Amino acid sequence: MAPVEVKEYDYIVIGGGSGGSGSARRAAGWYGAKTLIVENGRAGGTCVNVGCVPKKMTWNFASINENIHIAEHYGYTIPKDVKIDYGHFKRARDATIQRLNGAYERNWNREGIDLIHGKAKFVEPKVIEVDLQDGGKARYSAKHILIAVGGRPSIPDVKGAEHGITSDGFFEIEDIPRKWAVVGAGYIAVELAGVMAAVGAETHMFIRGETMLRKFDPMIQKTMTQRYEDVGIHIHKGHKGFKEVQLIRDGKGNDKLLKLIGNDGEEIEVNEVLWAIGRQPEVEALNLGVTGVKTDERGHIIVDEFQNTSAEGIYALGDVTGQAELTPVAIAAGRQLGSRLFGPPELKNAKLSYDNIPTVVFAHPEVGTVGLTEPEARQRYGDDKIKVYHTRFTAMYYDLLPAEEKKKNPTEMKIICAGPEEKVVGLHILGLGVGEMLQGFGVAIKMGATKQDFDSCVAIHPTSAEELVTMR
Repeated sequence: MAPVEVKEYDYIVIGGGSGGSGSARRAAGWYGAKTLIVENGRAGGTCVNVGCVPKKMTWNFASINENIHIAEHYGYTIPKDVKIDYGHFKRARDATIQRLNGAYERNWNREGIDLIHGKAKFVEPKVIEVDLQDGGKARYSAKHILIAVGGRPSIPDVKGAEHGITSDGFFEIEDIPRKWAVVGAGYIAVELAGVMAAVGAETHMFIRGETMLRKFDPMIQKTMTQRYEDVGIHIHKGHKGFKEVQLIRDGKGNDKLLKLIGNDGEEIEVNEVLWAIGRQPEVEALNLGVTGVKTDERGHIIVDEFQNTSAEGIYALGDVTGQAELTPVAIAAGRQLGSRLFGPPELKNAKLSYDNIPTVVFAHPEVGTVGLTEPEARQRYGDDKIKVYHTRFTAMYYDLLPAEEKKKNPTEMKIICAGPEEKVVGLHILGLGVGEMLQGFGVAIKMGATKQDFDSCVAIHPTSAEELVTMR
């Protein structure tokens, strides 16, 4: 049998999502490394195709409907039967995503990166074999190999669970469901429940605890849970899980009917159920056993602060590592790794700092957070070293609404400070516009800002953001 040809590269990147693309482009575009990307799906990975980008577009879509309902309080005559063509929106969104797929591939081509479509697995410690999408197999080797394959949504071990959808399937929905269920309390559950509720779907959330977003500051948990209840989302707290999902009527959109049967005997019929119970790394097909790459009990690849795995010359970043599963984190880590491996000597210790990473939940309203929660800060520094500043108000945008409506639209902020210098170690905000608001404050906190630094900044009036530099 003739030996299999192995094509050599300087750098092989398995996964063409945000992190893989960022690292490959840095290595090839900046430093001229001969680079190969192996991608088994559409260019751009989860973020572009079934994550951040279509999610934010859908959030924009839903926010327009909220603004329409507010407009009458500003004197606009709004018809009571405003039609929503979700199918039109979905087609427009899909076309935008397709353009982004092409942009990714054009950028790779422009920077001299080779792209192979197929599924990769290791056959030797530094050799991968790719089952090519157009047929056949090919092998490639490199001194440096990056695993950036991301993750996939988890599906519970429940009879009939396959009749529901995950966040991937959410972006295939063509009609707004009349009634649907969301199982989960994390940011994906909160975001997707929020958008559909905002456009009129009867929304039921099933959560194990008493609040949503349990990894966030208690202020965020309490206020967001109450806010979702105030706008009519049915939150089933202390949920014990489902034992069965029955397909009552098959079909598309509202022709579909499911019966959810809880472990406690509770039953509910809905047109759709979304499983938003977490994600798991896409490692099964990689054949990591031949490499010596170690994983944790959940399958995440274990890495050090430089993205090194336990195998020399093999690296991992992004969701497959379980570290701060956010697109900008993967991009930043990928770029730093590209610089460390192929850049000048002064960058040989380049790495991403995982401290004080700002993030936003595109809920209704938005949630922004950076740094420690209040319980985390008290545990780290001690109660006597912590000072907390807090405010709650209604944004000016809602001033013309009736009092009962204004209560449903809170803005709330918390600044957590540590030590005699009152260094800002945590910032938590929710309300209208906080997604855009947080970025600049994130820079300040990353630079080590104190409460005095915040206070010394002249407020921009009238804005909600000015409250962060005038809080007492």
